Amino acid sequence: MGHSIREIAEAIGARAHGDVDIRVARVAEPADARADDLALAMRPDYAEGLSRGQARAAMLWEGADWQAFGLSAAITASRPRFAMSGLSALMDRARPQPGQGVHPSSVVDPAAQLAPDVTVGPLAVVCAGAEVGPGGVIGAQCFVGEGARIGPDCLLHAGVRIGAGVAIGARFVAHPGAVVGADGFSFVTPEESAVERARDTLGDASGAAQGQAWARIHSLGGVRIGDDVELGANSCIDRGTVRDTVVGNGVKFDNLAQIGHNVVIGNDCMICAQVGVAGSSRIGNSVVLGGQTGVSDNLTIGDNVITGGATKVLANVPAGRVMLGYPAMKMDNHVEVYKGLRRLPRLYREVAQLRDAIARLTRNG
Repeated sequence: MGHSIREIAEAIGARAHGDVDIRVARVAEPADARADDLALAMRPDYAEGLSRGQARAAMLWEGADWQAFGLSAAITASRPRFAMSGLSALMDRARPQPGQGVHPSSVVDPAAQLAPDVTVGPLAVVCAGAEVGPGGVIGAQCFVGEGARIGPDCLLHAGVRIGAGVAIGARFVAHPGAVVGADGFSFVTPEESAVERARDTLGDASGAAQGQAWARIHSLGGVRIGDDVELGANSCIDRGTVRDTVVGNGVKFDNLAQIGHNVVIGNDCMICAQVGVAGSSRIGNSVVLGGQTGVSDNLTIGDNVITGGATKVLANVPAGRVMLGYPAMKMDNHVEVYKGLRRLPRLYREVAQLRDAIARLTRNG
């Protein structure tokens, strides 16, 4: 049952100390740990809770005096938080496993191509021409559209929707409610709309035709996603209008992210919760978009850009910039502007005092 300290250390590339044959079944915070738990005390301030728990083994930082904490065994790593990635994967018993077969309540078209060990959960639908590679897990109530291709070792949690013709690489993970390949949000009016007029004039909507109905521009492109991409719960990636929407390798999306039609995202980006990227924008490699960041349409964000939470990007951003605010500006500049705003009330009072003083001098002079 569980894993030995030796097995865990070898699996995550860390060092094992003490009685390495001790077996642990779960991980726990130090103060709550039981005897068969591995306590997570990856910083000295966390280790203070070990004396209140019952753990015999703990994961600690490199160089920690594990015996001083009364432990029988320990795992140490030079970067414990990175080691936590491998440890959490090893201990995740809730993760569905491949090889459990096709549930009888699911609907799999005979023309679909599933690797022999693919798992298909209850009430899932896999359409004609869809392909799912070896080790794939299609969760309950998932939908995989016509001609969609998903690489090996995918994990679609319950309720994921993959649209027709979508192409996805290896080790894709999608959390409940995620949608890949819906139509893009693209509409047009018979004559120039008030929105177009306001945008062209930076605020003057007069002269545009009023009361027009919106006509949809259908999305004829697809979505292409690289390897090792993870899509958070209820996140959406829209298909392209003519060309494909593209997501590179290693991109991680948090929950409730929205990626518009024709967007191109590079490799190893981090897209946090409630981020919205409007149509046809291009995001470089290793970009981090903080929570609630908004990116306007047809913009380019260079490699290694970082945006703080709630940043609104309305213009192109060069590579390597750290941005914050609405509209987005360099973070250090934004902080200075914010400090200036906080000083305004005091400045108003001082100006009023100077005005009164000058008025008195004028009257007395």
